[in-house]
Amino acid sequence: MKMKLILSTAVLFFVGGHLVEAQKTKRDTIPQDTKIDEIVVVAYGSQKRETMVGSNTEVKAKQFADRPITSIGQALDGASAGVKVSTGTGQPGSSPSIQIRGIGSYGITTNPLYVVDGTIYTGSLAAINPNDIASFNILKDAASTSLYGSAAANGVVLITTKSGRKGKDAFNFSMSTGAVGRSIPEYDRINVYQYYPLIWESIRNGRMTSIPGTTITDANAYATAQLISGVLKTNVFNVPDNQLVVNGVLNPDAKLKYTDLDWQKPLMNTGFRQNYELNYSGGSNTTTYFSSVGYTNETGYLIKSDFERFTARLKVDSQVKSWLKLGTSISGVSSNGNNSVEGVDNNSAYINPYRWTRTMGPIYSPYAHDPNTFATLYDSAGNIVYDPGSARGADAAAGRNVIQETLLNKDLSKNYYIISRAYAEIKVDPYLTLSTNVGYDIRNNRRSTYGNKIIGDAAPGGSAEKYSFTEQTFTWNQLLNYKRKFNDHNFEFLLGHESYKFMYEYLYGYKKGQIVDDNDELINFVTPATLTSRTDNYRKEGVFSRLNYDYKSKYLLSGSIRWDGSSRFAKDVRWDSFWSVGAGWRIKGEEFLSNSNLVSELKLRGSYGEVGNDRTDSYYMYKSTYTLGYNNAQEPGILFGFLADPTITWEANKQTDVGIDFGFLNNRITGSVEYYNRVTEDLIFPVPLPVSAGVPDNTISRNVGTMYNRGFEFSINADVIKTQNFTWNINANASTLKNQVTELTDGITEIINGTKKVSVGHSIYDYWLRQWYGVDPADGSPLFLVADAFANTTAADIRTVNGQKVTTNFNKAKYDYSGTAIPDLFGSFGTAITYKQWSLSAMFTYQLGGKTYDSNYAALMSAYSQGGALSTDILDRWTTPGQITDVPALNSSTYTSSNAGNSSRWLVSSDFITLRQATLSYSFAPETLSQLGVSGLRILVSGENLWSKTARKGLEPAQAANGTASNRYTPARVVTIGFNVSF
Repeated sequence: MKMKLILSTAVLFFVGGHLVEAQKTKRDTIPQDTKIDEIVVVAYGSQKRETMVGSNTEVKAKQFADRPITSIGQALDGASAGVKVSTGTGQPGSSPSIQIRGIGSYGITTNPLYVVDGTIYTGSLAAINPNDIASFNILKDAASTSLYGSAAANGVVLITTKSGRKGKDAFNFSMSTGAVGRSIPEYDRINVYQYYPLIWESIRNGRMTSIPGTTITDANAYATAQLISGVLKTNVFNVPDNQLVVNGVLNPDAKLKYTDLDWQKPLMNTGFRQNYELNYSGGSNTTTYFSSVGYTNETGYLIKSDFERFTARLKVDSQVKSWLKLGTSISGVSSNGNNSVEGVDNNSAYINPYRWTRTMGPIYSPYAHDPNTFATLYDSAGNIVYDPGSARGADAAAGRNVIQETLLNKDLSKNYYIISRAYAEIKVDPYLTLSTNVGYDIRNNRRSTYGNKIIGDAAPGGSAEKYSFTEQTFTWNQLLNYKRKFNDHNFEFLLGHESYKFMYEYLYGYKKGQIVDDNDELINFVTPATLTSRTDNYRKEGVFSRLNYDYKSKYLLSGSIRWDGSSRFAKDVRWDSFWSVGAGWRIKGEEFLSNSNLVSELKLRGSYGEVGNDRTDSYYMYKSTYTLGYNNAQEPGILFGFLADPTITWEANKQTDVGIDFGFLNNRITGSVEYYNRVTEDLIFPVPLPVSAGVPDNTISRNVGTMYNRGFEFSINADVIKTQNFTWNINANASTLKNQVTELTDGITEIINGTKKVSVGHSIYDYWLRQWYGVDPADGSPLFLVADAFANTTAADIRTVNGQKVTTNFNKAKYDYSGTAIPDLFGSFGTAITYKQWSLSAMFTYQLGGKTYDSNYAALMSAYSQGGALSTDILDRWTTPGQITDVPALNSSTYTSSNAGNSSRWLVSSDFITLRQATLSYSFAPETLSQLGVSGLRILVSGENLWSKTARKGLEPAQAANGTASNRYTPARVVTIGFNVSF
């Protein structure tokens, strides 16, 4: 009797004691009594899943191969419980921010460690072609990560690239093309017809407040006189300025002089994405090979934002002798980027298209117009003339034009990568294997920016910047692996050494005063403003060992230890040990469950261990540094650059993990439930210093804190229906997270940073804000809870409303904790359906609980805007005594309190659900393939970021882990159509 198996890409199996690598979906037949053990990638090796005691989630290539993504970071979103992905910027070619099991640090990186084919990788994730990846494994607990020692505190992602296979040569070609658009809509804002009366109302109310006794008639007249000439500077209607708004109502005879008032449409349109992949693989009984070339070109929906990448890769593995195996791989990558937003994350720069299009009042046109005919103006060459902003209000960026500046300015980047790996494996005897792995990566980045000489920061002379840096990393490890079985006792012992070196060289030049047009090389500029260079080096040495033991694959033990030395710290604190222990009980192996048809897998496991984090911002944490180049004429000058604490050392991460893995109905239903408690000690904080210290930011980095991250994780995968012609799979994961600071030392009791305050008993992401109370129904004043220091005063700005002591003065408002950015629950769920040759898959990501500080919305809710945009919610403002509303009266005299930042008024629910990915495909039947002369043909439609639901239109809660919204490039919606063909 025989049975059917479905084997998927890059999953390793032991069949009858021989290693089999499945490269594509196929149907095999094997004897019914043959046992199949799934092998998964672990630190410095592989292991049977059933004997693992750590938390290791494997994501196979088939789960992301069809997605139109440029970075493997995008594939991590929703892939595993406990993994939280922040979208960051949607700039083509960018990568999201990843957190595994909470917030690993405060003052240094919280990103996981990436390991590619056995050695550490520190380059951009966008340099790795997702189509070259066979699988990646997410290591979350100390039992899984401790062998990476001082770099593993934030988790580890092991990336395994594709290899060839023995047998017939295979060619595979795929292509896709499609559209790129904006996935997050803009906030709702009032239109040009509503705008003038609202600003008029604010001026009128402000006049009555600032000059008590002013009559309504006089206040109306004042508002009419000031509306255009004093505040907004521009009247886009065909009636005189003093007749535009009459008693708060727009003149019904007013007609627009011109209608080209839209700033967003010229900046944002439909982009284009195309991707081409060709690979060739095969092999003999002794040698296998895999080669690929790829090309990706994505033009963003924001003008002058695009990403182009060329990749080429070759991997060869050869069994040279029965006792010797050698292998090597090399990848070459060239990418070009065009950033239309200078600095990308620059939230306040006038050149930021998101800030501009979001906050520009609806009465200003991007273009110049004839003052008599109102026709749009063109120059002698037929080019449209842009409005320089000479007639705009104070909140409308007078003297700037983001469309013109974006078109004239440049921000170009080029990246070149070589990613190389090599290994040798010597089989000394059936039990002992010696191996060595070498990794060498080099990256050269060149960035060139140009500021035009017509309008903007660089006008009138123009400016140019040139950046260049080179990163080199070298990793070499040597491994001894001893594996032996004594009756039912299985032992595996690993001993290894690893050397890591990082080298960085940086060169920067900046000049002003352009000589000849259309040449942005530095030689074409007159004034050398800045010229600087820098070199950094970082070394790390580690010795490590691991022992795994199991009895009949039922009782499992594991232990590991690593000694690491890091050049980032002083000699006395440079070395430390990191270790873990783990145990498991595979209950399914017990006699009372071994023959169960219901329970196909059941395993209890637990672990405890300590890992570290030495990935600090400075490579010389123990050395005070100085900045050169601050010269006065011919006299040299230096400034303090960094004040060091010679006792500073790595952060220590101590983690407990308990979990249960289960499978039912011949593993038709599988999943796991886990609890973790992750304690970080010796947190590196920027400790405040007096101004007299004379150091940048008046801080010094020290180990002064302790915090924990703890939570539950749940995942499930179920084949609901599984027949010959129809299958239906569903999957889901969910995670909770509780973060809390438990200790601050060195005299530190609190650290306030923007909207957050760090103190004992609270999360790093807890908000510390002015306490908004609401709106006084009597007069529409903004109200805050009054600070204790002013509660007993009798000032005019202190009042009692509904029995509560409040203030209208934001400077007297009470500060308090106001919730957290951390959600109560987050995760994903998805489904996959196949019917004959048709296949449909979809994945949703979600978040419940937590709050976002919506500073973008706050900017649209001004009680007195001098040319800035306003939210449609402003229409709910207070206007009549006794009115109940949460929007204060418009008032040009008291608007500073209404608009006050760092207020709990601007918090909004972070709940969201997003259709992150969906794919529909059709695979041609074998009889059609034989007629076409191909071995496989599949067509598909795929999309990313297709739909989302949030608490407020325009909000992107997943933008940043700390919950603070900003004017950044929002994620792109990508829809492509393509095909895959195999020969």
